[in-house]
Amino acid sequence: MSRIVGVSAALPPNSYAQTEITATIAPMITQDASKQALLRRMHEGSRVERRHLVQPIERYLDGQSFTTTNGIFIEAATDLAEEALAAALVQAGIAADEVDFVLFTSVTGVSAPSIDALLVPRLGLRPDVKRVPMFGLGCVAGAAGIARLDDYLLGHPSGVAVLVSVELCSLTVQRGDDSTANLVASGLFGDGAAAVVMVGAERAADRADHGFDVVAARSALYPDTRHVLGFNPGETGFRIVLTAGVADVVDEHFGSDMTRFLADHGSTVGDIARWIAHPGGPRVLDAFSDALNLPPGSLDASWRSLARVGNLSSASVLHVLADSIRDAPPSGGELCALFALGPGVSAELVLLRWSGDPE
Repeated sequence: MSRIVGVSAALPPNSYAQTEITATIAPMITQDASKQALLRRMHEGSRVERRHLVQPIERYLDGQSFTTTNGIFIEAATDLAEEALAAALVQAGIAADEVDFVLFTSVTGVSAPSIDALLVPRLGLRPDVKRVPMFGLGCVAGAAGIARLDDYLLGHPSGVAVLVSVELCSLTVQRGDDSTANLVASGLFGDGAAAVVMVGAERAADRADHGFDVVAARSALYPDTRHVLGFNPGETGFRIVLTAGVADVVDEHFGSDMTRFLADHGSTVGDIARWIAHPGGPRVLDAFSDALNLPPGSLDASWRSLARVGNLSSASVLHVLADSIRDAPPSGGELCALFALGPGVSAELVLLRWSGDPE
């Protein structure tokens, strides 16, 4: 089995309380008093207490074209990607020139050459490193990225593969758009990055340390749900598509999908010691918990991440993973389920086991 040997998070330096963000951007989004009141209620109900923004908050009041915001994305995303991956490599004890495969994901900006290409000279990655930039998976891409690294490493058991996620969601908030989706998104999403370093089974066997081994992964794409979640690119950038149907998809599909997935690998919901859920928002986290009938506190790591930094799209589940390992070090043999939802609507389920003998 391939193994996660490093996971690191990075955040922009500009950090603001949710109340300050709400007060600043409300008039930017709408001049209608009733809509501003609705925005404030939505922000208060998001359970987000603080968020990091790629720009100082006053910059968002300026009229910025998509050309401008995407230029900001390219520069800042490269910096944050470098920070996250450098830290994850140090944690893993692996040099940059040992990396064989890079998977980069983002849904909040575009670049050609892609951000992963810009990282090669910055970090000293090899010129022949294999690179795959990934766009469009959105919030599910953190979990999907781990699964795709595992796919690669199954065929390259002595290899090193890395996942880099950068999401600068604040750059996608639309001025003058008082749609429900924009009001919700303006109070929920933050900016951040994360990186994961994984090694193949042969290389993992030679290491003295421990980490989460990837037991299995499963993808799902739910029919007739393309309207539920996503982005519509346009003249002003990426306009979010976000409906209450996300929780409905969880209610209809998630419990049975997770139960079958675990059963196919000899496990049950009760066997899982650690749940790493994408913190999509209060309704989504509650739906996850209800679908699996989880005991109280099972998703605390995800709730804490939501409060501290908001929903970071693809980077969020990786932040939760890093926080969980740091705050509550796993024990040998411990099973973990990591999962996320994204546009499609799609889901990615990953079963992990901490290496080493049970204590």
